[in-house]
Formats: sequence, C-alpha cells, structure tokens
Amino acid sequence: MNIMHGHRIRLGLRANRVQFTWLVIVNAFVGAMVGMERTLLPGIAEADFQMAAKTAIFSFIAVFGIVKAFTNYFTGRLSDRFGRKNLLITGWLFGLPVPFLLMFAPEWSWVIAANVLLGINQGLAWSSTVIMKIDLVGEKDRGFAMGLNEFAGYISVAVVAWMTGWRAVEWGMRPWPFLTGVFFAVAGLLITIFFVKDTRGHVAAETAQSTLPRLSHIFSDTSWRQPNLGAVTQAGLVNNLNDGMAWGLFPVWLAGKGFSLAEIGIVIAVYPAVWGIGQLFTGAMADRFCKKDMLQWGMTLQAIALLFFVEASSLWHFILLSALLGWGTAMVYPTFLATIAENTHPGDRARSIGIFRLWRDAGYAFGALLTGLVADLFGMEASIILIAVLTFISAFIIHQRMFCRNLNGIKFFDYFFGGHTVKRKACV
Repeated sequence: MNIMHGHRIRLGLRANRVQFTWLVIVNAFVGAMVGMERTLLPGIAEADFQMAAKTAIFSFIAVFGIVKAFTNYFTGRLSDRFGRKNLLITGWLFGLPVPFLLMFAPEWSWVIAANVLLGINQGLAWSSTVIMKIDLVGEKDRGFAMGLNEFAGYISVAVVAWMTGWRAVEWGMRPWPFLTGVFFAVAGLLITIFFVKDTRGHVAAETAQSTLPRLSHIFSDTSWRQPNLGAVTQAGLVNNLNDGMAWGLFPVWLAGKGFSLAEIGIVIAVYPAVWGIGQLFTGAMADRFCKKDMLQWGMTLQAIALLFFVEASSLWHFILLSALLGWGTAMVYPTFLATIAENTHPGDRARSIGIFRLWRDAGYAFGALLTGLVADLFGMEASIILIAVLTFISAFIIHQRMFCRNLNGIKFFDYFFGGHTVKRKACV
C-alpha cells in the first residue's frame, strides 16, 4: 500500500466506494449530454433545415465521432501528465455551450459546431471517468466497475432520449427539449470540482504490484499487433460503427414506416436502456466468464438484431429487436475496457485506453458516412444489411485472434450446458 498526502492508498471497489459513486454520477451526466440529441437531431435536420440527403444529415454524427475519437487519444496521453480530474473539468467546460447552440441554431453549421464541442466534452469527460474507475478498483472487479460506469452513462442516454422525444411532442423540437442540457453540464462541472479527487496515487500503488510487461509500441500493439488488444480494438470500431448507423438512420427509417415521434422515441430509448441496464450484469459476467466468449457472442447478437430489423413491421417487433441489439452491446462494452485493462501495465493503461477509444469512436464517423452514402445510393435497407455483415465479420475476427488471458475464465457452454460443477479452464 502506498501513502500519499498522509492517506493510505488502497485499491478496490469497496475501499473507494465514495469516490467511485461520485464518478458514476458524473458519468450519468456525461451520457445525458448525448441523450438529448439522440431522438431529435435527424428530424430537426429535415424539418428545420430542409435537409434530404442522408449523408448530409448524418454529418453531425461523423463530426462528433471524429472529434471524440481524437480527443480520446489525447486524453489518454495527457491524463498522466496533467491529472485525470483536470481533464474532466476541461471536458465539462467544453460541454457548457452545447445546449445553447442546439436550442438557437439558425443554420446547420451551428449544429456541427455544437457536435465539435460535444465530441471534445465526451472524449475528455467519459474517458477520464473510465480511467479513474479502473485506477480505483484494481484488478479484481474491473468488469463490474466498467459495467457500473457504462450503465450510468447509457441509461442516461436512454432516459434523456425518451424524455426529449416526449417533450418534443408537447412543446416542439426546439428549444425546450434541450434546456435540460444546461443543468447536466453545470451539475457535472460542479460535482467534479468539489467532490471528485484525482486518482494518480492509485496508479502508483498498482504499478508497484504489477508483473505485466510494458508495451514496446503502444499504438501499434493496441491497434493490431497484440492479439487480444487488436481484436478488442477492431470490435470496438465496428460496434460504434453500427451504433452510429442506429443513431442516424433508425429515427429516419422508423419515420418512413409511419411511426409517430413518441413511438420513435420509445424504440430509440429501448436500445440504450437495455444496453445500460444490461451492463450491471454483463460487467460482472466479464469478471467471471471468458472475455473472448463475451465479445464474440455479443457482436453476433448485434448482427442478428440488425438483420431482422430490415424485416420488422410492427412497433413491438422494433422494440424487441432494439432490446436484442442493446443486450448484444451490453455484453461487449464493459468487456472491451476490462480486457484492455487486463492486458496492459498500469503505466501504459491510460494511453492504451485512449488509443482503443480513438479507434472505437472513429466508428461513429465511419458508420455515419458509410451509412449515409450507401443509403443515398442504394437505400436505407442496404445500409442496415451492410453494417450487419460487418458486425458478423468482427465476431469472426474475435474468434480467430483472441485468447483468454485469465486462466480462471469459464467457457460459456461449459458452464450453461456442462453443469455448474465444471472446473474453470483457459479460454482459447
């Protein structure tokens, strides 16, 4: 145990429960900033700015993804130098103008500018909360910790996506649905300033205990060279590629099917709701089961849900498939981060997470641009099928490249179909 500033540094979720709780609350506000856009912006593009081309409509997602991706990268690099808390505060300062730009935008360029700032906000704030929680909990409960973190963020996305759709029906799409964004940004900033503490001391404590080797080429090792890290990184990119498609295309697709704004809000909200709530369970599962299985089957479920989305017709069909897509995403999201942490030395971890999140959130941009282009050329149905196929391919890459580093990981099928007395074994 290390001693810093007169306090003994202890790792673990229970030992750091107060700080961990504040970070969960902060990340809920981070997610809420994205949720306020989720239901309304594609409709606003068509209704307020007379935009018809899907590539142009999805430009705000592409800008958001590119900016967030590069901000993630620099957050990983800078967090060791300037401190996690300082970067978290900076992220909230960039988020403050976003709701005002969306409320009063006279032209589409204001929406693009808002998403540049939102991308910086999300890259700095979400990445910082992820890194800080991993710093706090140590090795034992990383999956569960990441499940709690992502639960807080994405359940907020879901609740606010539904809430803005409901408010838009009552009061119109602008400005009132975006007013809550002012509260989210101010509350997140104040909690960070007055209650959150930096976690670099916890990194030093874990570094003293770690036996993992340092990465010799962090960027290339995380991006593709190291089998586990490379498999996770490509899956993260594809996962956000299909999420970017869902964000931009699903509201327009459902509107074309004749569903009301309130019904669209329900379908759009179910996906991140199941994604968020599911991570309370899948995060803990990632600590118990083979991470390779979690990732492979999570990506496969996403692909199946997207393929059936093309054939769905009733509201209940879309709600069910949205839930299946959310559960598949819940299986992979905390597992991504837990796998990165498991395969990196504490001294490399912040940078490696930043690189992973660079590629993962670049998927938003690729998804938006690819989806918009294919939809304009061949129709929206072709876009959904293409993204489903790419998601299947990602699952196959995980199957081929990844191995289970944790020798205590339990294979899914051994556990569920081989009886509960099965011995734990390596997953390869």
